[in-house]
Amino acid sequence: MKITNILITGANGQLGHEMRNVLAGDQRFHALFTDVAGEDITMLDITDEAAVEQAVADNDIHIIVNCAAYTAVDAAEDNEQLAARLNAEAVGIMARVAKCHGARMVHVSTDYVFDGKGCIPYTEDMPTNPQSAYGRTKLDGEQQLLDTLGSDAVILRTAWLYSPYGKNFVKTMLALGKDKPALKVVFDQVGSPTCARDLATAIVTVMSAPQWQGGVYHFSNEGVISWYDFTLAIHRLAGITTCDVQPCHSDEFPAKANRPSYSVLDKTKFKTTFGVTVPYWLDSLEATIKQLLTVNS
Repeated sequence: MKITNILITGANGQLGHEMRNVLAGDQRFHALFTDVAGEDITMLDITDEAAVEQAVADNDIHIIVNCAAYTAVDAAEDNEQLAARLNAEAVGIMARVAKCHGARMVHVSTDYVFDGKGCIPYTEDMPTNPQSAYGRTKLDGEQQLLDTLGSDAVILRTAWLYSPYGKNFVKTMLALGKDKPALKVVFDQVGSPTCARDLATAIVTVMSAPQWQGGVYHFSNEGVISWYDFTLAIHRLAGITTCDVQPCHSDEFPAKANRPSYSVLDKTKFKTTFGVTVPYWLDSLEATIKQLLTVNS
């Protein structure tokens, strides 16, 4: 059996943690988990081209999986240069190194590359029109990757990512639901929540396909919901009954960065190319909350 050597960035993040879980015991891959800091992983600054070059060369890397990103959407409005360094320039660095060594790359992008003003699920070939610094830098990263690696790159756009790790909407709503007697949550932004473990599984599916299938793909869980309805489901599954959750408009919570009103991604291309089904958002949410409640019990 041929073993594929992979380098995973952002190993301490939500997706990076789930990549570690999903790959545990998988004999098809030998993974080098990297991040800027942390225990049991290799330190790597993805903005340092020489460091990336050395990591790829020393470990005979076949695929780079980029799970790292600057994801502070509002902060990016004031720090677009830093966001660009991590979301675009670093992607270009990894792409150049991969090309030099004959390696491929899987890169995670976002629904924020679209303007969110549509009303039908976004396909991969629909026009992009980011409305925020975060979206602009992520789109720039996509373009640098495709310009350098072409068909040796896979881009997976996702949305509304959550997991038992780090900071995310699910964990925030669980904490607020326990501490607050009432909450207001926007109902005029809709999308498809994505369990990070399902996205990690999708990445492994890409890497283990009989033939490499380069290109841009969309991946999120199945189904469509608003943030308000998502919160109600989170509280119901967690048994939280003491918090009165009410719907509100986005303009009641002004933010520096524009949020897409419509973030639904069409996953047909991914499902047909790789011959898989995608889990329903509520099923994945239930499994995640059970895991969180077990850990905290």
